[in-house]
Amino acid sequence: MPRDNKTPLIQKIAKQAYTTFRGLESSANSDNKGVEDKLNGLISLVTAVRASDVKIAPRKTKPSSGAAGLQSPPVTYMHICETEVFSMGVFLLRSGASIPLHDHPGMNGMLKVLYGKVNVRCFDKLEQNLAVTTVPPVFDPPVPPLQMTSAWRAVLRSVVEYSENSGPCLLTPVRDNLHQIYAVDGPAAFLDILAPPYNSDDGRDCHYYKVLQSALEDETNAKGHQEQQGEKGKEEEVWLLEIPQPEDFWCGGESYPGPAVSV
Repeated sequence: MPRDNKTPLIQKIAKQAYTTFRGLESSANSDNKGVEDKLNGLISLVTAVRASDVKIAPRKTKPSSGAAGLQSPPVTYMHICETEVFSMGVFLLRSGASIPLHDHPGMNGMLKVLYGKVNVRCFDKLEQNLAVTTVPPVFDPPVPPLQMTSAWRAVLRSVVEYSENSGPCLLTPVRDNLHQIYAVDGPAAFLDILAPPYNSDDGRDCHYYKVLQSALEDETNAKGHQEQQGEKGKEEEVWLLEIPQPEDFWCGGESYPGPAVSV
């Protein structure tokens, strides 16, 4: 079969994402092997994507000053496409910027770095009945009793650094569903695919969290333990508190300069 070299890679990714995640929606009545093959095909395409495929390039870091610097968003988003099945776009992080710990309710996703490096901390909430029946530790600073209804036991699944040469970071509705993303040693950009898209009307709204510290936790030991969390497979139970969107984080918008995408 002749190789298709005319269709832009980002267009191929969009079409593969649509067929893959539409298949996942009906996986109960479909061939699981076929769904797995489609997902592997999507992972292969996403692994190959580079900044040049979406017509972006690393930006020189310019020192910001005064009111202009304060008003510049730490993160911007380039919208590529969205259907009822998935959304796709590019996030651009300034040097030192981060996307706070947040969730993706009932969603699958892929994150593929296009330039720079990002550090991704992935968490999973434990079952709600565990959060309700387990007596929480004493936190420092203390958490008011009414706020404890918004506290969850969770597991820190991994802390991993990704670059443009890495494969995609994956999330599912039950695995690695919460994550925090930091730009490492300069600006960074990544392709982001979510399926289905965020939609508050369907119960898929974005929630933010912070990790609570136990009053009895030894800070030195805690720091040493966090430094060891550099490999996948290292898991640590933590408590998370749902919080409003942090005041120092907001996301601006930019025009997408790459090839047009249709699904």
